[in-house]
Amino acid sequence: MVDRDQPTLTTSVPGKTGNNSPRALISVYDKTGVTAFATTLTAMGWQILSTGGTARLLRENGLEVIDVTDVTGHPEVFDGRVKTLHPAIHAAILARGDNSEDMATLEELGYPRIDLVAVNLYPFEEVAAQDPPVSESQLIEMIDIGGPTLVRASAKSHSDVLIVTNPDDYGTLLETLQEANGDPSAVDLATRQRLALTAYQRTAAYDVALANTLANRLESLEEEAEEILPEKLLISGGVRNPLRYGENPHQPAAFYPSNTVGEVPSGLAAAKQHGGKGLSFNNYLDLDAALRFCRSYVGPEWANWPHCCVIIKHTNACGVAISTDQVAAWDDALASDPESAFGCVIAFNTPVTTATAKRIGAHFVECIIAPDYEEEALEILSEKKNRRMLTLGNMAPLDMRTQFRQIDGGWLAQTEGAPVIDWSEVRCVTKAEADPTQIDLARFGVAVCAQVKSNCIIFIQPTDTGFATVGIGPGQTSRVEAVRIAARRAGERAKDAMMVSDAFFPFRDGIDTSHEMGIAAVVQPGGSIRDQEVIDAADEHGMTMLFTGTRLFRH
Repeated sequence: MVDRDQPTLTTSVPGKTGNNSPRALISVYDKTGVTAFATTLTAMGWQILSTGGTARLLRENGLEVIDVTDVTGHPEVFDGRVKTLHPAIHAAILARGDNSEDMATLEELGYPRIDLVAVNLYPFEEVAAQDPPVSESQLIEMIDIGGPTLVRASAKSHSDVLIVTNPDDYGTLLETLQEANGDPSAVDLATRQRLALTAYQRTAAYDVALANTLANRLESLEEEAEEILPEKLLISGGVRNPLRYGENPHQPAAFYPSNTVGEVPSGLAAAKQHGGKGLSFNNYLDLDAALRFCRSYVGPEWANWPHCCVIIKHTNACGVAISTDQVAAWDDALASDPESAFGCVIAFNTPVTTATAKRIGAHFVECIIAPDYEEEALEILSEKKNRRMLTLGNMAPLDMRTQFRQIDGGWLAQTEGAPVIDWSEVRCVTKAEADPTQIDLARFGVAVCAQVKSNCIIFIQPTDTGFATVGIGPGQTSRVEAVRIAARRAGERAKDAMMVSDAFFPFRDGIDTSHEMGIAAVVQPGGSIRDQEVIDAADEHGMTMLFTGTRLFRH
């Protein structure tokens, strides 16, 4: 099967025939395009060496193939575990063409030169991503040995050996060889170096996938892996997706999916875009924040309020609401700060209905992300040509996992997720007791607070169908100032609202200020040496105060 157009064929390599013909070793797991590739090489006068299933496929398509076993004089053994690991192969790759001693030794050994190696690897990443997970023994069998060895050897000898690891490179390489009349020695160094770099990047990503996967899967390491952060940080990314620009027009930017070849994409890498121009750097940051908020309300504990809507601007929430009705969730979230919501990013944790799309209408929205959209809803939302809708089918709960952040000189790592609070242990520390509705409201507010930049204060209220923010004061150096910002955004809706803080109040001034604004209840971690002073202030004002015992900073 020919997978792509091939260049006009050359029937021989000038000055190179018989045993002097160029030789290609082709041994691939992913056989996409390999028959067309080998056919064209053969037509240009090349000899083809191959192994196992690749050799069978090429012969079935009428190609003459030399078995590697005929070159090595050694059979494939151990179910193919050992095929190309032999001096007849690796000496023919690693001998330096500009070193007379190397070439004399190669001739003395009787090993003809290998000029091109086409190899791709066992799909370890794909198998590791299967659900349900495969057994440890099955996973181990997917660890490629001969393939990476061939790739590294060929890449090291790139000045003499062409190495191709990606089927997408077959066509370009054949065109280059065609221009060189089929002669590998005429291929320019830049092409060789590009192919070698691609090869090194592939084996690097493969090794990272092995190390990270096995660190979590090897049985003897399971307990330790759950308890500590990785001893060594290994990160690899997928193919670069260029963005229009970075945070500002003068900054080049790109998105690199966390998955490598064969892995199942996750998070924003798995999202499908519907319409509009490409996503920007800032869009990705805002969408990431939107997902964190929205996923905080996925799971059985939120079953009474299944619909969540989050409105994001500059990675902070303008409004968050949960509800029994999706339209109400949008209305309540927007009401929290309609002015800031101009040019926003929106997330829903349930499929967007036609009714919700109609309610959003012409509101200026950069992006919307949701598990799905009703057909008519997508049509309505698409009427704004620059509005981008994204589908993320598996919007899973925000579970704890290790997250990394780059700083100057290194990386920071910590576990992140939705706040883990035992609400049976949450204490009411004031004379005024909290009722069940206030506890549910507090649960909602704490989940919001955990995703807002610290220092933060949020004001929240019950709604007819659930709960919603009415004022958010994010990322301030002063907690009192955060209170004032939340109050300005809440306006009259601050009356009888609940105030949630991500950290303790170091002084009573935050409580006094909030009382003047009409706040009726306060939720905070506690833990200050002045806790009693703060509690006394709440009692003086007749306010309810809950201590969660858990600080929720997000820097």
